[in-house]
Amino acid sequence: MGSENFSHDTLAEQLLELAIKSGAEAAEVYQSHSLSRPVFFEANRLKQLETSQSEGTTLRLWRNGRPGLTVAYGDVSPQAMVERALALSELNQPEPIELVTNSKPAYPDLGTSVPIEVLVNWGKEAIAIIRNTYPDVLCNSDWECDVETTRLVNSQGLDCHYTDTTLSCYMSAEWVRGDDFLSVSDGQTQRNTLDPEKLAYQILQRLVWAKENVAPPSGRVPVLFTSKAADMLWGTAQAALNGKRVLEAASPWAERMGKQVVAPSLTLYQDPEAGPYSCPFDDEGTPTKALVFVKDGILQHFYGDRTTGRQLGSGSTGNGFRPGLGSYPSPGLFNFLIQPGTTPLRDLIRKLDNGLIVDQMLGGSGGISGDFSINIDLGYRVQNGQVTGRVKDTMVAGNVYTALKQVLELGNDADWNGSCYTPSLIVEGLSTTSRNY
Repeated sequence: MGSENFSHDTLAEQLLELAIKSGAEAAEVYQSHSLSRPVFFEANRLKQLETSQSEGTTLRLWRNGRPGLTVAYGDVSPQAMVERALALSELNQPEPIELVTNSKPAYPDLGTSVPIEVLVNWGKEAIAIIRNTYPDVLCNSDWECDVETTRLVNSQGLDCHYTDTTLSCYMSAEWVRGDDFLSVSDGQTQRNTLDPEKLAYQILQRLVWAKENVAPPSGRVPVLFTSKAADMLWGTAQAALNGKRVLEAASPWAERMGKQVVAPSLTLYQDPEAGPYSCPFDDEGTPTKALVFVKDGILQHFYGDRTTGRQLGSGSTGNGFRPGLGSYPSPGLFNFLIQPGTTPLRDLIRKLDNGLIVDQMLGGSGGISGDFSINIDLGYRVQNGQVTGRVKDTMVAGNVYTALKQVLELGNDADWNGSCYTPSLIVEGLSTTSRNY
């Protein structure tokens, strides 16, 4: 179902009409339809082709200022949805009604669908490149074309919709050497095309670096986070920029507007037209916009939805997103970009006399506190500017806010890791420990 089909579907209009006739003073309908065609490879061979689709509808209404929300999947009974939402509204306290009014923007569909045959060929190509050099390696991967249509309509005159087609792949290479097991993984998310050759060579580079197991460095050393691993740092930064966390006084940056919060080399921003995670409007119907959060280390803006923006006095930044169909919109990011530097990854490595490369890790970000202690799933020792081998059973600990003030240099190799576009970077003096050395 494309966005043009959603626009001619009458379910949303039926729900709005029934809600108003039943005594609601305002209502909105959020519809999402997705069609996915994944292709799976296991142990170097094509294993499975799938097609799956899902469709969900959310009705949110207000009667006597009290909100009620209900969700239905697949076939929907409009009357039952309205009655359920009205019943739930009786349990809630009144709240301001935050709806976009009188807007019917036309948004172009994004991305291009590709046939399953192309996905299969991409998977075979990537596996062939890796096994040509390492025939003992077992490769698993999945390649997917996902088409998602979103429509948002409300009783105040809003009607907006678009279709987003994204291509994604994830690949792992497993190498068993005696009692030593090595797993290297990487992936891509793009619109229009994927690059199996680039993916394969990124994995090959890791396999080359990991040929030998070596003793890790100890104590406080500079750590190079690859673009794949650097995302760990940015989860905390995103939380600190969340307007809701600012209102709760949970963000350490709440009182730092206009002041330096990270290294001067860092500029953090969002861009509604950048990459595979671009989108024209948020889940409240507010158009998304370009926004610089931190420029040259100086805090410029927080992000928020309509409610948070009203409470902060800044208005919505177009960042009201639903964590799920059954959730209310709350401050969220559609993409998050870190302006890259100009130094290639190989030259970043050459700058390390005695350091560590973190490429894959076990554990997530440090949360809003920023404190982290991560087990390195895949990391490498660097001595005299050269990668000498893989390190095992090693941990890195520190605080994200401190680390972001101690960024020495940024690479020019920015890439998408989820919805975060980040380059590799070197952080000065993180604490490393190892169990076996």
